[in-house]
Amino acid sequence: MPFAAALSQHPLATHAVGEVTGQVLDKVGEGAQLAVLFVSAAHTGAMEDIAAAVRSILQPEVLVGCTAASVVGGAREVEDQPAISLWAGTMSSVAPIRLTAEQVGDQVAVAGFPAPDVLPADGRALLVLADPFSFPVDSFLSGLGEQVGVDLPVVGGLASAARGPGGNRLVLDGEVLSDGAVGVILGGVEVSTVVSQGCRPVGDPMIVTRGERQVIYELAGRPALDRVQELIQSLGPDDLQLAQRGLHVGRVIDERKVDYGRGDFLIRNVLGADREVKAVAVGDEIDVGDTVQFQVRDADTADEDLRHLMATSDGDAALLFTCNGRGSHLFDVADHDAAIVSSAIADGPVAGMSCAGEIGPVGGRSFLHGFTASVVLFRDL
Repeated sequence: MPFAAALSQHPLATHAVGEVTGQVLDKVGEGAQLAVLFVSAAHTGAMEDIAAAVRSILQPEVLVGCTAASVVGGAREVEDQPAISLWAGTMSSVAPIRLTAEQVGDQVAVAGFPAPDVLPADGRALLVLADPFSFPVDSFLSGLGEQVGVDLPVVGGLASAARGPGGNRLVLDGEVLSDGAVGVILGGVEVSTVVSQGCRPVGDPMIVTRGERQVIYELAGRPALDRVQELIQSLGPDDLQLAQRGLHVGRVIDERKVDYGRGDFLIRNVLGADREVKAVAVGDEIDVGDTVQFQVRDADTADEDLRHLMATSDGDAALLFTCNGRGSHLFDVADHDAAIVSSAIADGPVAGMSCAGEIGPVGGRSFLHGFTASVVLFRDL
């Protein structure tokens, strides 16, 4: 198999990196085109040595990686403990990218993405690992198609090892960085994606008839808050309890559809309400004419959603980017997301991390998500 992955929980970084590189080397040999490295917060200070050892032993064409609160290896999720996870793949085309952001007036400019005419002709997807404190992923994703003219699906996640600027580490080949983003264009391999948002719709879809940016004033011709209150009153005891814990809104991505189901909504939080004007604030910009439907989330829904999506997907290997609010914070069993993904690909090589935000496509467009499990599936051509 042209893919391999390994996990070590040894508390000494030197031993841990020796274990994962040795296991991966046995399976794919030297010179794999891509190596992806995930390092727990406990090993942040040793990131330079870890990355250097991986490059020296595996000699990959491209190495990318980052630090995270939890790392994934196979069917395991190692939460808040020392761990290193390493994934490697043989594919015909990889192109590394270093991205930076700079404030220009009241706008944020992203630099480093190559011109479309120099990208690999067989590029299938863009893998991005970013620092949440210094890189505007939303701006990058919207500008990639609109400004750069690149229509590749973007996958990956935000580093989660630090609670403030400068604390995360990103790896790109021989560099260890503390800001911006790193990435690689994946080519010469079949790539597919799964984004499990773990929500279930309640009530009916409604069209936004008046709104401004992140504030919805009217839904289907009536005050938005009135619509929410009517929805709450109509819910059964279980859904009412979930809504009280946190109500979400799903925005339909493809308005050409007549019926909406799993994967048609981009899920965002309901942030609050203004009782005076009967408006509702949400965590996304909503346009007049958009179709939205309120949603609830719990462990059972998240479990069912990921199982369903993985059952209809296929791959020889996977990278898993799961929200740092999932894991033991959401589920009452250990290793929930990793176990489902690993089982779905017949225990093929899996690596990944918990994220401060997950990147993946929904409805044909790539977005930054929260509380999701975003999976990249690889199959040899």
